[in-house]
Amino acid sequence: MSGVGKGSKKGGKMGVGSTVEKRLGKGSFNLLQVFTELDDHFLKASKSAHEVSKLLEATRLHYHSNFADNRGHLDHSQRVMRVITWNRSFKGLKLDNADNANDDFDSEDNETHATVLDKMLAWEKKLYDEVKAGELMKFEYQRKVATLNKLKKRDALTFDEIIEFSFLVSSLDDMGCNVSIRRMVIMWETMREEHDSQCRIVAILRDHLDLSQSAQETSEHHHERTIQLLAIVQDWHMQFCKLIDHQKEYIKALNNWLRLNLIPIESSLKEKVSSPPRVESPPIQRLIIAWQDKLDKLPDEIARSAINNFAHVIDAIMQHQLDEMKLKEKCEGSQKELKKKQQQFEDWYNKYMQRRTPEELDPTRTDDNSNNDAVTERQLMVEAVKKRLGEEEEAYRILRIQVREKSLVSLKTRLPELFSAMSTIAVACSKMYGELRAISRSRNPNHSS
Repeated sequence: MSGVGKGSKKGGKMGVGSTVEKRLGKGSFNLLQVFTELDDHFLKASKSAHEVSKLLEATRLHYHSNFADNRGHLDHSQRVMRVITWNRSFKGLKLDNADNANDDFDSEDNETHATVLDKMLAWEKKLYDEVKAGELMKFEYQRKVATLNKLKKRDALTFDEIIEFSFLVSSLDDMGCNVSIRRMVIMWETMREEHDSQCRIVAILRDHLDLSQSAQETSEHHHERTIQLLAIVQDWHMQFCKLIDHQKEYIKALNNWLRLNLIPIESSLKEKVSSPPRVESPPIQRLIIAWQDKLDKLPDEIARSAINNFAHVIDAIMQHQLDEMKLKEKCEGSQKELKKKQQQFEDWYNKYMQRRTPEELDPTRTDDNSNNDAVTERQLMVEAVKKRLGEEEEAYRILRIQVREKSLVSLKTRLPELFSAMSTIAVACSKMYGELRAISRSRNPNHSS
């Protein structure tokens, strides 16, 4: 297992420098190239979590055979789809596949954190049923002395099982936590490297971004992609909060469970019934206490706020685009109205000139003011629409520029903040799991990690 972790870490470091220097270090580039680079690092970071997800059997109930691992070459779009639809079969499925032929779910060598918890749950259910039955019999004992011998026998069996379970708890090593922590270290270290690389990419955004090839106006397709990006960032924020909160809740519950199982059970019976001896703290308790303490001190609010702020930025850009598109529609409506007014004026003017007599057409006549006023009035109506259209087109031109500038400034400002915050939380998590790994090793010096 150690070879896997070191190899992954080394490979991540080699890819970071070369990608940034070769692709983005020289010359100008466009937004598509920038976000393609950012997306690549997201994919690499996501891939680092696969081992942890498999260890925790997060997808064991969602097996699809068409998601089998493909060892061939994957281009960028295929890599994206692979991460989005990534799934793995869960242990315990008996497949004809040769890769799964040696998969033994019940083997101690392949025992996972989830399988150990299943065994603990089975023990607890059995003990709970026995203790519950014993308590009912104790009440019955107070009313029916005749059942005393039966009660003693059942109580004795219950206490024997309690003693056995107490020794089982005290002999626990790490319930698979050692492997989990090691893979968490690898995952968060990879996350840190990828987010650091993203920080370097967006740092050069201010000086080298080329907008000459960017669209000069917001299209319907562009606006839809912005809405999609907003939904993804909002989901990112929600899933990140779940990741941290669920870790805290689980470790807290595990710590409370250990405390309950370490409380000595004393008999309230007048008869001297042997109680289980006071058990020493199991080796795992120190690790769990340290784990809970470090999770409570984790500076996750920085990352939560950064992702949430970036979502607000995307939402603001989306609203600016919507205003631009509405003004564009208004200009198009005014253009149609102007064209219609001009056509109506021409039709009316042609008919009007045809009805006039040669005397009325004489330019030297001075008593034809009423006719001239009618023509002037209709011309003014056309000119008013034309003027309004010009004002709307000028406002639309200015708004287009403002939307581009605001979007660019927002991205230049918020992207470095976002990836810096993600790098910070990745460093903190990597350090935390590294310290937990050291604690786990000190408890189990014979474990090779």
